[in-house]
Parts: sequence; structure tokens; C-alpha cells
Amino acid sequence: MNTRFYQNLTSIALIALIFLCLAWEAWLAPLRPGGSWLTLKAVFLLAPLFGILRGKRYTYKWLSLFIQFYLLEGLTRSTSEQGLTQWLAAGETVLAVIIFVGAVMFIRSTRNPEAKKTAST
Repeated sequence: MNTRFYQNLTSIALIALIFLCLAWEAWLAPLRPGGSWLTLKAVFLLAPLFGILRGKRYTYKWLSLFIQFYLLEGLTRSTSEQGLTQWLAAGETVLAVIIFVGAVMFIRSTRNPEAKKTAST
């Protein structure tokens, strides 16, 4: 696979996760009726968005660490909640895994060729 594929995969999954978080906590299954402050978790995902869309390697590096909080929340809520919230949490988990794998593969595919030679010897 090429670098562009991983960039597109990560970008699409990140945008989907932003919309999922907004819809989940504002309308679909908020913690409190009328929405909750948990909609702010989508705002934190806006920080890496433009770096990801532009293909900035450093952004992919820190996103691969940052996205694990969303993975943790998705796993926790998918095993402890019921109904629609459980399905939304499972969706968050899947998207977080896709973002993580896409980011790591992008990082690996953009590694310096000289570093690849040194690492293999």
C-alpha cells in the first residue's frame, strides 16, 4: 500500500469519528437529556485534523498516542453500556483502531530511506 492510501484512510476515519462523537453526545444517546459536555471530546479531535489532511508526519506520530484515549473510552463503554450507546461505543472503537493503524502505517511508509537501511543492518 502507498502513503496516500494511509493518509486518506486516517483522514476519513478521523472525520467520521468527529461526527460520531458529536452526534452521539449531542443527539443520539447523550449522557443527559438535551446533550452533555462530552460533546467537547469531538473538539479535541479537531487539533490534529489539519495536520493529518496535510500529511504532516509529526501529527501522525502524536495522533497515534492520543487516539488511544478514544479507544479506551470506546472499549469501556461498549462493555459497560446497553442499547444504542453500546453500539456507538463499538463504532468509536472501530474508528479509533482504524485511525491508529492508518497513522502507524503512514509513519512507517514515510520513514527516511537511510533510516530503513540502518535499521535493517
